[in-house]
Amino acid sequence: MTTPPTHPAIYISPPVDFVLGASACCMACVFTNPLEVVKTRLQLQGELRSRGSYTRHYRGVLQAMVAVGQADGLRGLQKGLTAGLLYQGLMNGVRFYLYSHAEDIGLTQKPGGNIAAGAIAGAIGALVGSPAYLVKTHLQAQTVAAIAVGHQHNHQSVSSAFETIYRKQGILGLWRGVNGAVPRVMVGSAVQLATFASAKEWVKRQKWFSEDSWLVALTGGMISSVGVAIAMMPFDVVSTRLYNQPVDVTGKGRLYTGFLDCFLKIIHKEGILALYKGIVPAYVRLGPHTILSLLFWEELRKLTYYYQHH
Repeated sequence: MTTPPTHPAIYISPPVDFVLGASACCMACVFTNPLEVVKTRLQLQGELRSRGSYTRHYRGVLQAMVAVGQADGLRGLQKGLTAGLLYQGLMNGVRFYLYSHAEDIGLTQKPGGNIAAGAIAGAIGALVGSPAYLVKTHLQAQTVAAIAVGHQHNHQSVSSAFETIYRKQGILGLWRGVNGAVPRVMVGSAVQLATFASAKEWVKRQKWFSEDSWLVALTGGMISSVGVAIAMMPFDVVSTRLYNQPVDVTGKGRLYTGFLDCFLKIIHKEGILALYKGIVPAYVRLGPHTILSLLFWEELRKLTYYYQHH
């Protein structure tokens, strides 16, 4: 995915990177899913309403986590976890596999190759994982009426959500909202992969840690996650809205016709700052997830290489 991880001799085949990338991101998801639940609620709060014209059930990370815990119990903070793990495994497995393959053929060594490979890998990963992200968003938005925001789909489980969407909207219904997910992941993936590689090299040059220390990957991930949050946030808000909107009998969205329509309506109704609605809480989720995903991936690669050659 990124530049060869911490040692120029390390080589991991793309199929193995698929498994390692998926595993790393699933491990990170378990820790960060409660923050994803909160982020989803914050992004749906006040949908297409002008500031001050709606009740704010969620006012920040800690208050929102307490509100979710009180309304849905502690299990409520892990809503959508199964769908989230499925999404992380599919999307990131494909993404890491393709980026690893781009490394193999030398694409990432060309000018702009890191960004191009990251964007293409992210787009294809988002396409593959889109149905799981759709269900995850629906489940994470669901809660009791007193603190509900956005449309409530009222699914009973992950399997029943897939079944209901397929029965009502057909196979294409499972990919509804993908036009928001692809640009979101392309931007996030390109920025994450390019900045992580560069940040890691910069950290190495500072000689703060030994070259093969896990702290190199951790620090690189911390720097990378700042850029990802800033670049990805408007796309993230639009994507959440597109996935969660109600649909008519033909499967067409009742609120937005597509990415650009959603983008413009948010600016018109809620103001341009709404595209960064909850950026601090979102970073609290995105930062740890980026750091943990990249750290776990880096360490899994090193372990795999070690066991393959000893």
